[in-house]
Amino acid sequence: MTILDAILNDTRALVARRKALIPARQLMDRPFFHSPTLPLAPALRHDPIAVIAEIKRASPSRGLIRADFPVRELANQYKHGGARAISVLTEPIHFQGSLDNLALVRQTVDLPLLRKDFIIDPYQLIEARAYGADAVLLIAAALEASRLYDLHAAATELGLSCLVEVYDPRELERIDFDQVQILGVNNRDLRTFEVDVEHSLRTFAMAPDHVVRVSESGLGESADTLAHLRRHGIDAVLIGEAFMRAPHPGAALADLMEQTRRRLDQPLRLVG
Repeated sequence: MTILDAILNDTRALVARRKALIPARQLMDRPFFHSPTLPLAPALRHDPIAVIAEIKRASPSRGLIRADFPVRELANQYKHGGARAISVLTEPIHFQGSLDNLALVRQTVDLPLLRKDFIIDPYQLIEARAYGADAVLLIAAALEASRLYDLHAAATELGLSCLVEVYDPRELERIDFDQVQILGVNNRDLRTFEVDVEHSLRTFAMAPDHVVRVSESGLGESADTLAHLRRHGIDAVLIGEAFMRAPHPGAALADLMEQTRRRLDQPLRLVG
């Protein structure tokens, strides 16, 4: 069993328990469910490069990343540091996330919020809406093509944007690109958790031109890497761990953006 398989098995059990505890109609009574959502795609068309900054306490590959976890303060730091959107981990077992953290961020900032989780059931879309998300992550590796299509359609009907994520380029075959506006490529293999940053560029070369392109995972603190990705057509990056390990995540974000801008302002040097 891979790490992804284990997470999906746990997610199925969690969703079943939550459905029994809180019916969907009860979630629909929450105030956030009826609030307007903020579109994600326009927020990610931004110079020098858009950053989706992630609020994440832990991960299966790294364990505990940040013990000090003032969610509201982190959200405010990201907003003032220049984030174009915020991703909030809500998976509780492997990432120590929660929907309550998502609601806290929604109460704190007016940026587009991505619910980062392993979405396999329409009930989770209703949860996302009820706790203040503007968008959800749909992982192609976790979903059959028909399920991916149906979840995307259901999310759109609820007013949620979708970031559809692939790792294996063959997963592009599961995507209806008449439907999908935002495509993410995970540089981390969810089966082994190994990272290859160039993987994004190789995979996006096979994708339609119209999609917003988001490179995810393993980007660290390198402005050179971000400038390289931007020069090769990447619209946005999703960064979590590097900021979460910084003493002041918002300052780390602002510095990375400034350094990236400087790199992009420099003319490319020709070799040979």
